[in-house]
Amino acid sequence: MRRSSYRPADLAREHGISTQTVRNYERDGVLPPARRTPSGYRAYTATHVRALRAYLALIPAHGYATSGEIMRAVNAGDLDTALRAIDRSHAQLLRDRETLDAVEVAVGLLTQPTATHRPDPPPTTRSDRPPAGRPDRPLTIGGLARRIGVTPAALRKWEGAGILAPGRGQATGYRLYSADDVRDAELAHLLRRGGYRLDHIATVVRQVRDAAGTEPLAESLANWRRRLTDRGRAMLTAAVRLAEHLSPPDD
Repeated sequence: MRRSSYRPADLAREHGISTQTVRNYERDGVLPPARRTPSGYRAYTATHVRALRAYLALIPAHGYATSGEIMRAVNAGDLDTALRAIDRSHAQLLRDRETLDAVEVAVGLLTQPTATHRPDPPPTTRSDRPPAGRPDRPLTIGGLARRIGVTPAALRKWEGAGILAPGRGQATGYRLYSADDVRDAELAHLLRRGGYRLDHIATVVRQVRDAAGTEPLAESLANWRRRLTDRGRAMLTAAVRLAEHLSPPDD
């Protein structure tokens, strides 16, 4: 027989969180408002139990901000807004996967060994072998920012950290990003989303440029690949929990 009422401690115990955290979630709108007993205590229901399970499953899948947006929309009865937020998160994961695929291809081209049977082959520059999808002309700072989804200020910060080194237009003096600069920026964006520090990213980008010391680079990309996989699996779990909340059994 299902219980009709739960205390904050009951919800907290299931997930190993504090009762104050449960109250904060209600305050922030990710849990529906609870009714109060005559003595003023919160009385949660099975709906709150499912809502909390859904919210905590959404966090590793979509992050705190998007998960809060989803749950507040659900609690307000605005399912379209909730689903739109989920769609954006899935689309971002797909973009991350595609970017990682492109970077791994670029890194593979840069780090492949030179055939030893060819006598003194002429050096091959990075610009001789741009991977598919690179621009055929230099990009301005605004064009590059739009391409990878960051702000121009972020690109300037990356330049200051030694990650990017764009040229300058002779006539205007404005920054111009070559195909190789675009590759470096895409790699930096990917690693930044993976939580890497700017100084670490600068080291990785230099390794790509120099095609030397590839083990740290391969490890960084492998770690981010695992993070993407973990996030995709978390999205599956979150979808189940949210579906259970949206279409509950008879309480």
